[in-house]
Amino acid sequence: MDVPFLPTVSTFFIVLSAIFVVIGWKLIRDRKIEAHKKMMIAAAVSAVIFFIIYATRTILIGNTAFGGPDNLKVYYTIFLVFHIVLATTGAIFGAITINWGLKNKLDKHRKIGPVTSIIWLFTALTGVAVYLLLYVIYEGGETTSMIKAILGI
Repeated sequence: MDVPFLPTVSTFFIVLSAIFVVIGWKLIRDRKIEAHKKMMIAAAVSAVIFFIIYATRTILIGNTAFGGPDNLKVYYTIFLVFHIVLATTGAIFGAITINWGLKNKLDKHRKIGPVTSIIWLFTALTGVAVYLLLYVIYEGGETTSMIKAILGI
C-alpha cells in the first residue's frame, strides 16, 4: 500500500493529540493538575502541528478528491462536512478551554473541558475515517483545489 507522506504525517498528529487528550483527562481525574496541564498543552501543540501541515499542503498542493465509487460520493461529502464542522468547533472550543485553564477561570474550564474533549475525540475519529476513505480503503482521487475536492465541481 502506497500512502501519501504528508496526509499520513498530519493524521498521525491528530491521533497523537487525541491520545494526549485522553491521558490528560485521566490525569485530571486523578487530580494531577500540573501533569494534566502539560498533557493538554501537548495535545494542543499536536493539533496545531496537524493544522500547519494540512493548511500548507492545501495551499501548496491542494486537496484530494474522494476516489471511491460514485454512489458513495454524496455520503462521503456529508461525512466530510460533518468532520469539518466538528474540527472547527473543536478548535474553537479547544482554544477557549485552554485559555480559561491557563487564566485560572477554572469554573468555566471545568464545565467546557469535558465537552471540548468529546468533540475533539470525535474530530480525531472522523479525521482518521476521512484519511482511510481517501488513501487506504479507496485510491485517492484527483488532487485539486479544496472547493473542487469537497464539492466535486
